[in-house]
Amino acid sequence: MTPDPSLYSADLAPVPLEKRTWGVYSYASLWVAMSVCIPTYMLASGLISGGMNWWQAVGTILLGNLIVLVPMILNAHAGTKYGIPFPVLVRSSFGVKGANIPAVVRALVACGWFGIQTWIGGQAISTMLKIIWPAAQTPATIWVCFFLFWLLNMYVVWRGLDSIKVLDSVSAPFMLAIGLILLYWVTSKAGGLGPVLRQPSKFPTTSAFLAFFFPSLTGMVGFWATVALNIPDFTRYAKSQRAQMLGQSLGLPPAMTLFSFIGVAVTSASAIIFGEQIWDPVVLLARFQQPVVALIALVALLVATLNTNVAANVVSPSNDFANLAPRFISFRTGGLITGVIGILLMPWKLLANANSYVFGWLVGSSALLGPVAGVMIADYYIIRKRRLQVDELYIRGGLYEYAGGVNYRAIAALALGAGAALIGLSVSSLRWLYDYAWFTGFAISALSYCALQGRLQPAPELTPAGN
Repeated sequence: MTPDPSLYSADLAPVPLEKRTWGVYSYASLWVAMSVCIPTYMLASGLISGGMNWWQAVGTILLGNLIVLVPMILNAHAGTKYGIPFPVLVRSSFGVKGANIPAVVRALVACGWFGIQTWIGGQAISTMLKIIWPAAQTPATIWVCFFLFWLLNMYVVWRGLDSIKVLDSVSAPFMLAIGLILLYWVTSKAGGLGPVLRQPSKFPTTSAFLAFFFPSLTGMVGFWATVALNIPDFTRYAKSQRAQMLGQSLGLPPAMTLFSFIGVAVTSASAIIFGEQIWDPVVLLARFQQPVVALIALVALLVATLNTNVAANVVSPSNDFANLAPRFISFRTGGLITGVIGILLMPWKLLANANSYVFGWLVGSSALLGPVAGVMIADYYIIRKRRLQVDELYIRGGLYEYAGGVNYRAIAALALGAGAALIGLSVSSLRWLYDYAWFTGFAISALSYCALQGRLQPAPELTPAGN
């Protein structure tokens, strides 16, 4: 069966068994490297700034990551079993052409994340320059540093996926060590960890806390909602299902919780030292009159940001954009497109404050990503019973053609889930639908897809599983 050129390229082809070399450590270190980054720190510090105490903030983040780990592992299964990336997998539910819709939705959100991480990296470089060469600071410095870091990201993308794996494996332990050193140094300035952890919650009642907790939990899930969709882009290289499941379970929740605790403790310490809670670590480090310490910490944060940005925010949209026109858009070209769109989305506005970051960006983007996850999981596990005809995913007129290449039932389910989640923004009495955006969209889209899809017969499995 000859693949259709409009649906096939070397970057989108199934990975053969002999090239699936990623083991438990590969996935654990990938998640450690992606978790130990400034946005994770800001996620935790944003909750502290919003009024939570340390254990409320850390508990919210841990719970959110345990929840998002479930769809992460569920979607990862097909990538490992069939060696296919996210934009190909989603063809089974949305159609060979309709798959472009969820792929572009996911890609645009990833572009936003790319812009956020790149802006943060630019801030780190600007702060480092200020420490080394104060006279060089001008109003244009932050923009020059932003574009320099952008170019560095594009260089890593041009080197390819193998460079990401090597970078993650080497740098993950180093970054955790630097984070622990930073925690020790800052809390010692505040009189030890005891005074830091005694900072009380600012919520006067349980109802006031819950009103903040539930949208915050949605934001925690939304933090990794993008990767929960495109995780097949990584697990297609897994040696086995055990390797990806164990690696992800050992890497994601512990790393996120530990680094979040560092963000919580350091933000709380800033309130003791400076009399105000500083949620941005780059701004905080600039306040300490310790050039050597600040410089080392900023270098570590810069490396962490580069790792996370390329691994989490470039790999998937590059594949998604390549899926639009495989003959003309390669992985590298898709990466360049991601970089340009990331700038156009103006990340400096998304990071204006903790409120716009957590409740605007994280919760809002999850309203679009939850429905896609709902349709994908319902199709793969309920409708098709984990059986796919891989060859049919690359041809026109086959099993996944539906109507002109589009499964309009999946599109309708996606629209219903996203619409229900977003309606809370305009109807105050239904605000809770938006506060639970990812959960709302996931549940409604999964249920409506199963109802609309009806009694579609699962495809017989033709491709050997291997895992």
